Amino acid sequence: MGALLKIAWTFLKIGLIFFGGGYVLIPLLHRIMVDQYRWLTLNEFLDGVALSQLTPGPLAILATFAGFRVGGLAGALVGTVCIFIPCTALMLFFASRYERLRSMEMVRAVLDGILPAVVGLVASAAWNLGKTSLFSVRDIFLLAAGFLLLQFTPVSPMFVILGAGAAGYLFRFT
Repeated sequence: MGALLKIAWTFLKIGLIFFGGGYVLIPLLHRIMVDQYRWLTLNEFLDGVALSQLTPGPLAILATFAGFRVGGLAGALVGTVCIFIPCTALMLFFASRYERLRSMEMVRAVLDGILPAVVGLVASAAWNLGKTSLFSVRDIFLLAAGFLLLQFTPVSPMFVILGAGAAGYLFRFT
């Protein structure tokens, strides 16, 4: 299969299950991009995850990054479009039926069942990212500082990310 077709098929499948936000997909994206297809190294994947936090639509931008690495500009375009097509089509379908669907007991029960699984997937993603990127006291300090700032202050996540990047640069030799 050609590179662009493989990118398109991969991101169409990922886009179809893009439920619960981008963080839920980190384990899946890691398995596909790093382990299965070897489109990215582990460090490139972690860099892509970090950089994607600075953009709207966080982990979906990782599709652009991986697509570019595999197929250049055309690959970036295919990856980006294909990860958004399924969720856009589903959203258009469900938006017009929302009022009717939200009152159905079965739909509420399904969504109530999905929510704990989504929390588990986010926790799994955090665990996997942590065990592959936290190596020093500085890393643990930045993790704790970011968590505490976001949990107990109104500081914007953007400032936490920029501050952590600056601290990483300033203390890169420790």
